[in-house]
Order: sequence, then C-alpha cells, then structure tokens
Amino acid sequence: MSNQIALINNCKKGNRQAQEELYRKYSRVLFGICLKYSRNKTEAEDSLHDSFMTIFSKIDQYKEKGSFEGWMKRITINTVLQKYRQEQFHADIPENLEEEETTEDLAYGSLDLNTLLSYIQELPNKYRITFNLYVLDGYSHKEIAEMLGTSLGTSKSNLSRARTILKEKIEADRPKIGLEK
Repeated sequence: MSNQIALINNCKKGNRQAQEELYRKYSRVLFGICLKYSRNKTEAEDSLHDSFMTIFSKIDQYKEKGSFEGWMKRITINTVLQKYRQEQFHADIPENLEEEETTEDLAYGSLDLNTLLSYIQELPNKYRITFNLYVLDGYSHKEIAEMLGTSLGTSKSNLSRARTILKEKIEADRPKIGLEK
C-alpha cells in the first residue's frame, strides 16, 4: 500500500495526525488556488480552511479513482465558487456578444507572476473568477456558465471585461513595472 493511500485511509478514520500531514502536504498547492480566486490573502486563507473542512468531511467519498490531488483541487475551486454564488455577484448579460480578444493580445507572459496575480486579485469578483476559470484553469464558457449559474453570454462578457481591465492596468503601469512598449 502506498504512503498516500495509507494517509488517505487514516484520514478516512478521522486520524488527526494524518489530517495534519495531509494539510502540510497539500496546503501550499490548494492555497495557490484559493489565492488566485480571492481578493486578498485573508480571504484565501478562509477559503483554504473551508476547503480542508470539506475535504476531511467528504474524504470517504474519494474512491481512489483518478488523482487525489485533482479531487482536492476540484473541491477547493467549488468551495471558493460557492462563496461567490452566495454573494450573487453575477448579472445576466445578453448572449449576442462579440468574441473576446485572445490571451496573446494582453502579453501576460511579459509580467512576473506576482504582478499579474496582484492585478487579477484587483478585478471585481465576477471578472476575476471567470478569468481564472477560463484562462488559468482551462474551463470552457459552457462549463463556467454551469458552474456559476449564469448564461454563456455572461461568461464571455465577464471574460472580455476582465481582459479589458487587465490590459488597461498593464498599459497604465508599463513604466512602473519595467515593460517596454
């Protein structure tokens, strides 16, 4: 039996040491996800806590099929999204929208990760979440609409607006962050 399977089985039995070990092993990865979807570090820490509470309460549902880390990441994303759905942050937008600009148009690659993350965290909730799901996590607009309980058009509009805001922020800060035109 592998160490990870033993660790999972001990967590299923409610073993506090195993839960602490699981937390230490995966908290950095899951915190990164929470931080990506949150407005700030404190909010990300709250989401991480809530995510681990859900992981520990539902760990008996993990049937050792597929990646355990992937299973926990999915729970973490769903935990963060559930908070925002409860805030009812989204408004329906008509579906006849132009296709959004491509990611390449924004030149994210020329920014360091911390700068980009700080810009993303400044986005309004609905734009930040849609941007992260689409650009960083690879979900389709259809999947995002289902996850957030919105229309396909709302997902496209939110992504387009997020990209516009980010582009404007990058352009305005070019000299400050050392990017050439």
